[in-house]
Amino acid sequence: MTFLDANILLNIAQGQGEWFDWSSARLQERRGAGAFVINDVVYAEISVGFAAMERLEAFLDLLGVTLERSPKPSLLLAARAHLAYRRQGGTRLGVLPDFFIGAHAVHAGWPLLTRDARRYRAYFPTLEIIAP
Repeated sequence: MTFLDANILLNIAQGQGEWFDWSSARLQERRGAGAFVINDVVYAEISVGFAAMERLEAFLDLLGVTLERSPKPSLLLAARAHLAYRRQGGTRLGVLPDFFIGAHAVHAGWPLLTRDARRYRAYFPTLEIIAP
């Protein structure tokens, strides 16, 4: 299993851009490692790239992506990581989704495929990250 970050899926959905080739290649490499998984946070983040939910669902089905609810222990872990971020002087307000994503991947024991590993590495040191 591989947990997918929203940036990877948006690169694929857009079908072009500087990260399309990298993201496509990583998906192909990870296909043999089992299913692709996202949670409701990633689903919400990528939904803005689709005109209708049916198109989003078709896209996820085509890639073989499964939607999993975030387990309660991962929600607690995300909240604690976010609190640590704030206590260390973090001021960005839009980072909480990353903590939900990282905590879910940690709790499940799945590697995370992302283009933006910095915050995940800082707050989830045991998380296996696949990133440039």
